Amino acid sequence: MSRNIILADNAEARLSLLPLTFTRPIARLLTGLFTIEERWQRYLPGEYSYLTADYLSEVFPLRESGDDNLIIDSRVIADRQLAEAVAALRMGEGLMAGDVLVARRGAVEDEPESIMEYEGPVTVINRPFDVFLTNGASLESDFAEVTRGRTSQPLPPSCMVIGDASRLFIEDGATVSGAVINVETGPVYIGRGATVMEGACMRGPIAVLDHSTVNMGAKIYGATTIGPHSKVGGELNNVVIIGYSNKAHDGFLGNAVIGEWCNLGAGCTASNLKNDYTEIKLWNYASRRFQRTGLQFCGLIMGDHSKAGINTMFNTATVLGVGVNVHGTGFPRNFVPSFSDGSAAGFSEQSFQKFLDVAARVMARRDRTLGEAEVRMYEALYSLTETYR
Repeated sequence: MSRNIILADNAEARLSLLPLTFTRPIARLLTGLFTIEERWQRYLPGEYSYLTADYLSEVFPLRESGDDNLIIDSRVIADRQLAEAVAALRMGEGLMAGDVLVARRGAVEDEPESIMEYEGPVTVINRPFDVFLTNGASLESDFAEVTRGRTSQPLPPSCMVIGDASRLFIEDGATVSGAVINVETGPVYIGRGATVMEGACMRGPIAVLDHSTVNMGAKIYGATTIGPHSKVGGELNNVVIIGYSNKAHDGFLGNAVIGEWCNLGAGCTASNLKNDYTEIKLWNYASRRFQRTGLQFCGLIMGDHSKAGINTMFNTATVLGVGVNVHGTGFPRNFVPSFSDGSAAGFSEQSFQKFLDVAARVMARRDRTLGEAEVRMYEALYSLTETYR
């Protein structure tokens, strides 16, 4: 009988992970080659659903199975050893790792009757920058998992590999031409139907996921993941693009997380380091203030369906909500609420209908449509805009 597995959002973490979790459960965040959910599915087969914010639940529904469910904290990155420990839980048991209740077995509303202690390391995603900070380790482990016992497609003679060629894996249907790929610093994975154009320079660890494109002359440093159906160019360093987004032209993006259906125009550049080299503060939706990160490098955090016009400049650690349109000269402020339109000179609220019209046109370019349930989700989010300013 298939396990019923529920990926449960930690409410405090979901707030701290905004704007990335405005439009998805935590489990749909991408690190390495997989979303958090996809990685659990590889190690722990079953029927998966979500326990998340109410307004997300129509698109990402919850499915309970009486009193016997495996409820997993969706912040937790799975590995084989951890998944085995979760699978071994009996009814009424919970698995703790430090102060994190990784998983429990029973009814959704019940607390565990007994606790098992997990002694191995556990990676937890709590803030947006955790996505790019953990990406290198995720890329290494996922690459080993996906390529074990398999043979890569051959690299065309027009390309150059620096390092052990077994650290490069090219899936069926991918096209790689005239690229320089350095795997001495980490593996490079190129997904099905992906394209790497001539003149691209890539230094692992890097994943170019299914049907994405690396444009001519791009310079990509690890640890970077280009999510599915995305297009990149210019210079990237330690970037995670969740999917269906474009940063196709020259310009720099580093230590950044970009949501789905985003576009960064030609020449768009985002700083990831302050001129005085001091610690970076990042907007936190939970506390409604800029909080210390302990980081020296942090770039752009961009919610779904946000856009930046040509030559847009972003200050270090800028946070854009969902459906933001930035254009014009100068640096916009370091936090721009969802559904805003404007520039450094000021922002105004974008109408919901205009947001829908643009979103529908953008998605149609990838042969996707905006479903009725998604429209209701965005409508609910739009009504919450003032709450998150």
